[in-house]
Amino acid sequence: MNYLDQTAENEARAAQSAETQTAETQTAEGETAASGEERTEGEPAEAKPFSKKEFFGALESMLYVSGEPIGLPELVRVFDMPEQQIRNLIAELENEMREGGRGILPYMTETTVQLVTNPRYNDLIVSLLSPPETRSMSDSVMETLSVIAYRQPVTRADIEAVRGVRCEYSVSQLLKQGLIRELGRKDAVGKPMLFGTTDAFLRKFGLHSLDELPPIPQSDQDEGEPIDVV
Repeated sequence: MNYLDQTAENEARAAQSAETQTAETQTAEGETAASGEERTEGEPAEAKPFSKKEFFGALESMLYVSGEPIGLPELVRVFDMPEQQIRNLIAELENEMREGGRGILPYMTETTVQLVTNPRYNDLIVSLLSPPETRSMSDSVMETLSVIAYRQPVTRADIEAVRGVRCEYSVSQLLKQGLIRELGRKDAVGKPMLFGTTDAFLRKFGLHSLDELPPIPQSDQDEGEPIDVV
């Protein structure tokens, strides 16, 4: 084979190789475009469900960042899960963390969940922080709170009828401490304000719901008609 024939053969091979590469590139681009069209036109893939471990981690993160009680309806919205399932998972997480000796625990009430410290370490926390002595509730404030807790919703007049003394000061102190709140007005002459307890009250006394209040003697319970709230 002479020099000219060899040169011509090399040029032909180069041209064939270039055509092959171009065809492969066009095929790959076509497949990519078709794949993109399928993803665009098709139904979006369903979100991957949370594993139990992921749920625990996400919930703990949200409670830590929030620093405040989070309403269960908000968790239903975020996780897109039934409320009862979320309640069951929170209870399981609390047991797991408590048995593991963790320093913080999820504390659930009827409507919210919040991170709280493990009671096991209260003495050490007090020793570290050395908080100043705080005056405990006076007897009159505690009595007022008890009446509200057991008979809610109640008005000031209802409280005074039970205690036999005026209660403006006690009610104002309980409102400032966030242990009670205004629920609405009674459907009666003058539309007096009705009061009830808050989640802060439950946390302060270690309760998850009002159903956990200790029973009172039957003779002390109010047998009056239910109060309408407007």
